[in-house]
Amino acid sequence: MKTLKEAAIGTTVKVVKLHGEGAVKRRIMDMGITKGVEVYVRKVAPLGDPIEVTVRNYELSLRKADAGMIEVE
Repeated sequence: MKTLKEAAIGTTVKVVKLHGEGAVKRRIMDMGITKGVEVYVRKVAPLGDPIEVTVRNYELSLRKADAGMIEVE
């Protein structure tokens, strides 16, 4: 299982599954990250947190903890 936080900078990955429960999962889905969507990893901050991605033609910053809940291929 590979997660979004493990994806290399400059790669495009496809969301396979969202882990987590309740409000956390709902918040991730509200940001446009749903099963089947493609996510481009733009940048990672020097200490690894946050991760900047492009999803559905807009830029988004995610915490490492949230990115770890997003399974990708």
